Amino acid sequence: MSKKDLNKLRNIGIAAHIDAGKTTLTERILFYTGRSHKIGEVHDGNATMDWMAQEQERGITITSAATTCFWRDISINIIDTPGHVDFTVEVERSLRVLDGMIAVFCAVAGVQPQSETVWRQAVKYKVPRIAFVNKMDRTGANYDNVVNMIRTNLSANPVIVNYPIGAESDFVGYVDLVLNEAFYFGGDKGEDVKPGDIPDNLVDKVTELRAALIEFVAEASEDLLNDYLENGTLSSEQIISGLRQRTLAGEVIPVFCGSAFKNKGVQPLLDAVRDLLPSPVDVGEISASVKGTDNTRLLKPEAKEKFSALAFKIMTDPFVGKLTYLRIYSGELNAGSYVFNSSSETKERVGRIMQMHANTREELSGGEAGDIVAVIGLKNTRTGDTLCSEGEDFLLENIEFPEPVIFVAIEPKTKSDQEKLSKSLEKLSDEDPTFSYSTDQETSQTIISGMGELHLEVIVDRLLREFNVDANIGQPQVAYKESISSTAEGEGKFIKQTGGRGQYGHVILDILPLERGEGFVFENKIVGGAIPREYIPSVEKGVKNLFESGVISGYPVVDIKVVLKDGSFHNVDSSDVAFQVAASYAVKDAFKNASPIILQPIMDVEVEVPENYMGDVIGDLNSRKGKIESMDDNSQGNKQIIAKVPLGDMFGYATSLRSFTQGRGIYTMQFFGYDVVPKQLYNELVEKSSKNKES
Repeated sequence: MSKKDLNKLRNIGIAAHIDAGKTTLTERILFYTGRSHKIGEVHDGNATMDWMAQEQERGITITSAATTCFWRDISINIIDTPGHVDFTVEVERSLRVLDGMIAVFCAVAGVQPQSETVWRQAVKYKVPRIAFVNKMDRTGANYDNVVNMIRTNLSANPVIVNYPIGAESDFVGYVDLVLNEAFYFGGDKGEDVKPGDIPDNLVDKVTELRAALIEFVAEASEDLLNDYLENGTLSSEQIISGLRQRTLAGEVIPVFCGSAFKNKGVQPLLDAVRDLLPSPVDVGEISASVKGTDNTRLLKPEAKEKFSALAFKIMTDPFVGKLTYLRIYSGELNAGSYVFNSSSETKERVGRIMQMHANTREELSGGEAGDIVAVIGLKNTRTGDTLCSEGEDFLLENIEFPEPVIFVAIEPKTKSDQEKLSKSLEKLSDEDPTFSYSTDQETSQTIISGMGELHLEVIVDRLLREFNVDANIGQPQVAYKESISSTAEGEGKFIKQTGGRGQYGHVILDILPLERGEGFVFENKIVGGAIPREYIPSVEKGVKNLFESGVISGYPVVDIKVVLKDGSFHNVDSSDVAFQVAASYAVKDAFKNASPIILQPIMDVEVEVPENYMGDVIGDLNSRKGKIESMDDNSQGNKQIIAKVPLGDMFGYATSLRSFTQGRGIYTMQFFGYDVVPKQLYNELVEKSSKNKES
């Protein structure tokens, strides 16, 4: 039995808005912990964690990368996550399996849109956080402003632990409020952190902040509160203990400062990971639902328990094939052993077990509770699946992923490319649950769908370069949906007589609109055997098949309830196929009287521009049918415009924004929800579908 001390293990993620400095911070952590001997830079394309060619060329993180390092007496598993909204899924699935998080904020921009998104994800999974205000050396850096934004924009309770000495080019150190000491940065790589005197101009500020910190900490327990009331202060050990308790409970967010690019402030942040973020023991028992019952099972983070793990990421490695990333919650996993996939109800053999360092691997003989490992050999395991010991049958909380909102058509140039394309798409959809593909039955084109233009651009780039598929790529298209806005009845008959046995199916049904996001509901109200029970699934299948390909414009149908209420059958001629066809006829008949509508994805768009360009930006957004929701000043003196805009009107926006702001405008965009398209666009989409069917 292993003697690993789980109290000395930290599983953490680093998450933030794009360009806040997550990967740069991770590179410094790897250097200071001795994991790497050279600091890689994102702008030079040689950052350890940004190993994909697409990441190095674009200077952004696209896929979450895992590594392990050691600091003082603890082991740290780190997952560096993307900041771009198109790759939010990488943050979602990482936070699902992590115990703690470092939220990185730019000292100039503060809380940005994607900062809010990852914060909501961390709150959803109850992940304790510490905040790192990065880029304190940048012009316009304002530590107090960022702390205030964390409080107001994120509804959090930030507590300053380190206060910066100076800012911008004068950022030279920090005051540790726990120790009540100043520390100054030295050395080319920030390796020398030396104590010194607190500057005179900060003495009053530090006294005030330290008093506030101690008051927060004293509320962690009755013992601490009594000591505080009795002595008027607390020791540094008591402060750390109380701060840890309140951080793990999600009651406070300790805030630290630094400049990762200038190698400043990373070591105290690592100390905070050790002192304030949870170990698997602190997280405690994990609840799992027992399949087929309302019961739950509590899984203890101990090696002696039965094995349980969650598959949270799939990656295709050109050298070893399919890699499945696992977070082990209880028990042990050994190479060559068998496990049970309770999600797919299949038995899987574990081939080799790896510890990952970005895209390089170190082979392990096994893993145990608390570990994050990659496994080779799992053939039927997908993202979100639960693995457990044979004989067990429970499910860990799954990971929910948003639906794709944008698609492109792709056509392989040769037959051999067609075969390569099919295999490549299967691998990519295994890796990325927000990427999907299908075949258009009418045009025989392959349609690939994703979360945004950049997402699909990266997918296509990987298909062409990594998987060597030679193909023609269409223009991005919006993933519209069809629905209805009123109730209607429909009748469908399929009667066909041939020389032998004929076909007979007769269906009468109602269709009713549902609330947005409710999907598809089928209800059987047949009484008296008007349609035999064995044909009821055929009716449902016929409806589903039609809804997948669309009724009026070729887009999938959503948010509809279908009630089967009557029909008839023939003792000899009725069949599964006949009732499928009759059901599709009945739905088409009902659809035309149910006030059909087409839904389009609406995006939350946030634009930041200098004030003199604001008129042009607003005019352009209005021309794209955008609804302006607010216009405010941000911390950098720019104007911040928030609008809801249809996705179909946002194609090419990055180029337009650059041109009329002379490259000074930036924007972020994320999916908000679906809304009804205007009548003119509705007619265009229906007409386009009719022409495609005719051709």
